[in-house]
Amino acid sequence: MNQLSLNLVAIGIFAVTMTSLLSPIINISPLVPAIATVGILGAATLDTLGWQGKGSTLLLDWLAGFSAGHRDRIIRHEAGHFLVAHQLGIPAIGYTLSAWDAMRAGYPGQGGVRLDTQELDIAIQVGNLPGQLLDRYCTIWMAGIAAETLVYGNVEGGTDDRQKLRGLLTQLGLPIAALEQKERWSILRAKTLLQDHPSAYEALIVAMAQGASVAECNQAIAQHLPQVA
Repeated sequence: MNQLSLNLVAIGIFAVTMTSLLSPIINISPLVPAIATVGILGAATLDTLGWQGKGSTLLLDWLAGFSAGHRDRIIRHEAGHFLVAHQLGIPAIGYTLSAWDAMRAGYPGQGGVRLDTQELDIAIQVGNLPGQLLDRYCTIWMAGIAAETLVYGNVEGGTDDRQKLRGLLTQLGLPIAALEQKERWSILRAKTLLQDHPSAYEALIVAMAQGASVAECNQAIAQHLPQVA
């Protein structure tokens, strides 16, 4: 069972336990908490085994969707990925801003910017991953965290991004110290790229908030970048 499902189960069981303790006072049958406990555990197990945790992700995504501030943070996080990928020459091929949108589009996970990873995948398969290519992807993966840090001063998202970076670096045999150093360096580099192009970043945020296509997002970025003579 994934951590998200476990957290929801823990919250559910706590609520059921409190209901059980208070049932004599509020005149609720003891069967109600028992049935609720079985239901919660059964739903969590089904979600983990049948949906790979997607149900709990969708539930939390739906609850968070009532917060405009949460949606704004997501857009700024994903715009960070998109802009840095654009600057480093890695094409974005799509994006979603919620787990619901990702599910409807047939994408796994909670959504986000989807990149063209063909070059990276081939390099990993043949066992010849250039350091420059690795740096580009590490920077892009950390760009959402960099964006949140710049705008809000803290980070709420980015767990999956860190897992991507650490998973690949671990696969390459890097020690923990080197892995942490690469993560910090990538965040700093991403911050610099975002700070160098604030107008392009803000234009991209507006475009993504309006549900613009990838082509339209790229156009919004290009309109706010220095023209090469």
